[in-house]
Amino acid sequence: MGTPDFAVPSLRVLLEEGYEICAVVTQPDRPKGRKRELAPPPVKLEAMAHGIPVLQPEKLRTSDTVAEIERLRPDLIVTAAYGQILPKKVLDIPRLGCINVHGSLLPKYRGGAPIQHAIMNGESVTGVTIMYMAEGMDTGDMISKVEVPILPEDDTGTLFGKLSAAGAELLRQTVPQLAEGRVQAVPQNHEEATYAPNLKREDECIRWERTAVQIFNQVRALSPQPGAFTYWNGEVLKIRACANPAVRHGSVRPSSAAEAPGLRPGTVLQCLDEGIEVMTGEGTLWITILQPAGKKPMDTSQFLRGSRLPAGTVLG
Repeated sequence: MGTPDFAVPSLRVLLEEGYEICAVVTQPDRPKGRKRELAPPPVKLEAMAHGIPVLQPEKLRTSDTVAEIERLRPDLIVTAAYGQILPKKVLDIPRLGCINVHGSLLPKYRGGAPIQHAIMNGESVTGVTIMYMAEGMDTGDMISKVEVPILPEDDTGTLFGKLSAAGAELLRQTVPQLAEGRVQAVPQNHEEATYAPNLKREDECIRWERTAVQIFNQVRALSPQPGAFTYWNGEVLKIRACANPAVRHGSVRPSSAAEAPGLRPGTVLQCLDEGIEVMTGEGTLWITILQPAGKKPMDTSQFLRGSRLPAGTVLG
């Protein structure tokens, strides 16, 4: 049971190891792109390539899919970023239980967006936890874990790839232990739990009064999609990439205006081909890739050839 690219390596590992996949359960096809044409989830495409039956209930709890899963009598249900909570009736079906490949080191970052929140909060390490599924949100006992470092150059796109691969390999090691009854699951310490709910529109809006490091992490967490944004000339301006505030940006020097007291956060200090320097609540941030409304992402040199952004402009 899985939906996005994150889940595909886990499905592939189960196939490589020779397990009989009796069905794949995934989300329904959704409209995608400017033409809003229906597109199948990545896990569905992988399943179809191997001739595996695919079930796509809009809501698992109220669908006929539960009866179909009961009929299939699976020994084990594996979920990876499926996108729906499994009802108790499903949890009780497989004799070996239901396990989840979760993209965090539980009990930290329970919820639907653990990778984005880990980057946004400036974590240097995250990982994958394989856990038994319970009726709560990621509250089940932990079976196995693997740590994955978060590098300053990582964004959600690169970290998704690392964690999905790490989770698949952890699954490869864990399923035989389950089958042989060698698992010693560990309960989570619920007092240490933190949460990573799905992102909302307000999470994408840059608040320039925050520190340069916080905004840098926000931009990374929202890359490649949906993208952090600010406002310029009354229109949305997406900020696709920034230079790490902890590292000097190329050969350019911070503007002397950054030392001026009372400068409003969001003020553009200077515009160079190498980047656009913006004042924040603490320090300055160099924007390196941005996307004006209705256009494709571009580096600052491309942007400045077609747009005027004078020093003193206030974003936001």
